[in-house]
Amino acid sequence: MYRQKQQRSMTLTAAAVVALVPLAAACGSEKADGTGSGSVGADGPRVTGVRWSIDSVTVDGTTHRAPDAAHVRIDDGGEAAGSTGCNGFSARAAVEDEGGGGGQRVRLSDALFTEKACAKTPADFEKSLGRALTTGPLTTRSEGDRLTLTTADGDTVRLSRSEDASLHGTKWVVDAPGRKGDEGRARLTFDQDAKTVSGRLPCNHVNARATVSDGRITLGTPSTTRMMCEGSLMAAEKRLLGLFDGKVDYRIDHETLTLTSEDGVTVRAVADR
Repeated sequence: MYRQKQQRSMTLTAAAVVALVPLAAACGSEKADGTGSGSVGADGPRVTGVRWSIDSVTVDGTTHRAPDAAHVRIDDGGEAAGSTGCNGFSARAAVEDEGGGGGQRVRLSDALFTEKACAKTPADFEKSLGRALTTGPLTTRSEGDRLTLTTADGDTVRLSRSEDASLHGTKWVVDAPGRKGDEGRARLTFDQDAKTVSGRLPCNHVNARATVSDGRITLGTPSTTRMMCEGSLMAAEKRLLGLFDGKVDYRIDHETLTLTSEDGVTVRAVADR
């Protein structure tokens, strides 16, 4: 009996995850830095390259609040990915214009998803989400930074654009390749008032001047402690130090910071919240 319940729960979760993927495909295009083409195109609402938070789902008049981490995103080229707040997913999503200014239709293919049960993700939410998003075509209605998806039966899924983390004041965590846990993790924090960056590299502490202008950061000569660590950590530290004493382009996509040096070295970090 327990096994049957567990299998049923996993099936509902799978349905919800598969259903989530088309959400972003019904939307428009905007870059994470806010310089995109906007939320409305010639053929109706269409958002790509934007992380959408799933706010709620309403089925048969009952509204279920989504977990804070529930989200969906589709990139240019039709690659979709996201999370129910518990299970991750990826898929290909296609958009069909209905014609005559009637909006768009969303189709899903090649969906892959995890199948785990999480105490903080209510089963009723995933079940309702799966029902709302897999029963047929969804119509879209955008209102500022919010998007509503509606089924033929009137059930709805409400979404909102996720805000990007701030460059300044956020603790950015960089994972050194091949390291596990906290070992080898670099942490950097940019201070807007002091115009500095400080933190810890895979081995040593570091601080330097950091001036931000027009999507670029000018990093000064780094001042570091003089500890010696194992070879792989020192190699990762040397790579990070290569960003200093020069200018780097930066881009923030929700909670991911990408730094690219003038000679093409790219480092990614995530917000530690």
